[in-house]
Amino acid sequence: MDIKMSLEDWGYNDKLEAFRRAQKLDDFEIGRVVAEHKERYIVLTEKGEWEAVITGNLRFSAKNREDFPAVGDWVALVNAGFDFAIIHQILPRFSILKRQAAGQSGEVQVIAANIDYAFLVQAVDRDFNINRLERYLAICYAGNVSPVIVLSKTDLADGQRIGEIQNSISLRIKNVPVLAISNQTQAGYETLAKTFEKGKSYCLLGSSGVGKSTLLNNLAGQTVMKTDSISQSTHKGRHVTSHRELIVLAGGGILVDNPGMREIGMADTTTGLATAFDRIAALSPHCKFKDCTHTGEAGCAVREAVKSGEIDKKSYENYLKLERENAHFDSTVAERRRKEKIFGKILKEYQKKDIKQRKN
Repeated sequence: MDIKMSLEDWGYNDKLEAFRRAQKLDDFEIGRVVAEHKERYIVLTEKGEWEAVITGNLRFSAKNREDFPAVGDWVALVNAGFDFAIIHQILPRFSILKRQAAGQSGEVQVIAANIDYAFLVQAVDRDFNINRLERYLAICYAGNVSPVIVLSKTDLADGQRIGEIQNSISLRIKNVPVLAISNQTQAGYETLAKTFEKGKSYCLLGSSGVGKSTLLNNLAGQTVMKTDSISQSTHKGRHVTSHRELIVLAGGGILVDNPGMREIGMADTTTGLATAFDRIAALSPHCKFKDCTHTGEAGCAVREAVKSGEIDKKSYENYLKLERENAHFDSTVAERRRKEKIFGKILKEYQKKDIKQRKN
């Protein structure tokens, strides 16, 4: 990794510099989080790479996991000596990819921050799932990230199969680039390389075994992420990435590799759903009832469009599923906050009684 590169090469811009000056952060180093390992961070600055942790104040003031640094974040920090640093502040994010934290009700996991484009990688042999693609799209749109669909492992499928997949995408998903590549033959790599721009940040999203780490290694021209051999029974690489890491490519693009995610739970993606399913969103104002759920109400313009074939039935069903997930997440968050508020009141009352008893 070239530590002599400027911050601008890593995506630093005038808006971030204006914020730094407005917040009087002149005495702090500015760096970008390039790796995260259980609340210990690797931050790249113009003076080199530092291992870092956050201040106690930043930890205390954090309302949830979104308030902690994530890969891609710009941070203000001070060197504590021996290439170790303390993060004092996270600079404003212009985009954020997040999902519902696995196994944690009402909690959010930040996948990456300050990402310009997300490559949604799916293998054409056995992994392809258009419902999952729509899920990824909703998350991207909710986080202000531009999606690009990448169909991998084209060497394991014939032209007819690839054409069928591309056609199914065009019927349900509009205005999103679709690229087909092979990590083995590197077919399609030339077209893929043209999407990279110097100083722009890119993220790889996809399930385990779709070839994300191999893709990253090929683009970087070196073994950045370890990959295991392909299973002969499933034709899937046994993916071993266990953390998020940010890599600068030779052409200047900045690429984030992520762990393979079996599930991407919806988390506060209402606006993302409206964009991913824009035809449903466009018809919703024409429903008879303003609060129409598009399930069983009379005069539902969306259901009429499904019946007429204007909206794909499977896409409609997927929308309802994702909408239910999102609503459940919102209600879970609200319930958790209600319980925290009750606990806070109980704690205050206890403290008041304790103070009175000590005085007496």
